[in-house]
Amino acid sequence: MKTTFDRKDGGLVLAHILFAFGALLIGGIAGLLQGLVKGGTITLPANIGYYEVLTAHGVLMALIFTTFFIIGFLYSGLSHTLGGSLLPLVRKLGWAGFIVMSLGTIIGVVVILLGKASVLYTFYAPMKASPFFYIALALVVIGSWLAGFGVFYQYRYWKKNNHGKLSPLFAFMGVMTMILWQIATLGVALEVVVQLIPWSFGWVDTVNVMLSRTLFWFFGHPLVYFWLLPAYICWYVVIPKVIGGKIFSDALARMSFVLFLMFSIPVGVHHQLMEPGISHFWKFFQVTLTFMVVIPSLMTAFSMFATFEMNGRAKGAKGMFGWLKVLPWGDVRFFAPFMGMLFFIPAGAGGLINASNQMNAVVHNTLWVTGHFHITVGTAVVLTFFGIAYWLIPVITGRTLTKRLNKLGMIQTVLWCVGMFLMSSGMHIVGLLGSPRRTAYSTYNDHPDAILWMPYHVAMAIGGTILFISVLLMVYNVISLLRTPKGETEYPIGEVSEQAHPTPRFLENWKLWIVITVILILLAYTMPILELFDSSVIGSKGFVTW
Repeated sequence: MKTTFDRKDGGLVLAHILFAFGALLIGGIAGLLQGLVKGGTITLPANIGYYEVLTAHGVLMALIFTTFFIIGFLYSGLSHTLGGSLLPLVRKLGWAGFIVMSLGTIIGVVVILLGKASVLYTFYAPMKASPFFYIALALVVIGSWLAGFGVFYQYRYWKKNNHGKLSPLFAFMGVMTMILWQIATLGVALEVVVQLIPWSFGWVDTVNVMLSRTLFWFFGHPLVYFWLLPAYICWYVVIPKVIGGKIFSDALARMSFVLFLMFSIPVGVHHQLMEPGISHFWKFFQVTLTFMVVIPSLMTAFSMFATFEMNGRAKGAKGMFGWLKVLPWGDVRFFAPFMGMLFFIPAGAGGLINASNQMNAVVHNTLWVTGHFHITVGTAVVLTFFGIAYWLIPVITGRTLTKRLNKLGMIQTVLWCVGMFLMSSGMHIVGLLGSPRRTAYSTYNDHPDAILWMPYHVAMAIGGTILFISVLLMVYNVISLLRTPKGETEYPIGEVSEQAHPTPRFLENWKLWIVITVILILLAYTMPILELFDSSVIGSKGFVTW
């Protein structure tokens, strides 16, 4: 396998990665302002609204940073594992997708900063933004589809020319990630194009609020796994190579991704447990499917710690936890993703609470949910992406990760962990005390309960400030990685352990898994959506409250 990286592919990958970190920087500024306002530390100028800042933060961090980084990462892995370079058509699709997504991002950010779209990243109706905000979202989705078509074409071409061979694990996981994305985004595309754009232009008077929210969450929950699956690719495929070990089981890794595809899409209604319009049976059905997603998550945890222990034993580690001592704790390529794994343990436990009907009633629409969100995508995913950046940028630019930048990366990772611990802990605790999310600073006329919240809001502001310092250091490190000494950096793809059982061929039966997924989606969503077309459902006019 090649150790050098195709220069043309590198330009495409680097464009996505750098755009992602540009979005991270601007989104981080918005997040810092938001946190300081929420903690009562500052007051925004009169021409800047809190919800404007909150919308910019959510859109840039949760949608733009993640999507651009993921596509860049997947293209890099496909280039490396499926032939050594991308096909010309795939490269064209990648650039077309990048241009369309970039155009959508720029339009969306401009509309938000003009104060025409302070609807947060969930853009719930009947809050109505400028139609150009919804058009911008549509462009981002369409651009991502073009990138996805490139992923599928590269994989199909490799399979055609390697008939009967098992595809590389990275490629298999990358395709699975994009299949999940292409299916999930159908819901938000229908919401935006069929409902919100005509409504925002005034071509129709009202919008079916419950239908729009259901279509959003058809997309909104699998979006979490679109973030997580590339992080899992790093954990399964890259980390074993970084630590000098081997992949515990190729078959287990593939099966976990199959289960993520099947059970992460037909579960969005668990975000709507407190809303009317959807019958209790269908809420129960989707909650049941939600708990099925726990299985591949536990499989991933088992596989990773088995990999760590197997690596330790091979290096002579003794005792129950002796393998911990031989892990490369001073290597940011390992340390950042590993800290993401640790944060994901409480994040996953919090997800079980959010998906449980009775417990969700306690935390719904409180800052608990925001805290859960931040240690899921904001820590498990983002720290893993940071760890990837420290080796991926040198790989595609033909440079090296210096000791100095590795040390700065370790400092940046620790800052992120400390900041996120303070912020997310404050969010979880004050959420249990009843503090609402999606709200600016308020003492509610000095109500005793609200006064008790303030120390936690201050802790959140302190944590957010530390996180912003970490963002600045990360951006500095990314720029520095473009200037490090020339050299050859290996793309770290792990090998499967000789002791692992052979991978069954049926795991690459794409038609089987897609058909099962579609059947589950139809079972979970057909009746709930049809019920929302009932003539008794009243449409809503749009509201602009900012």
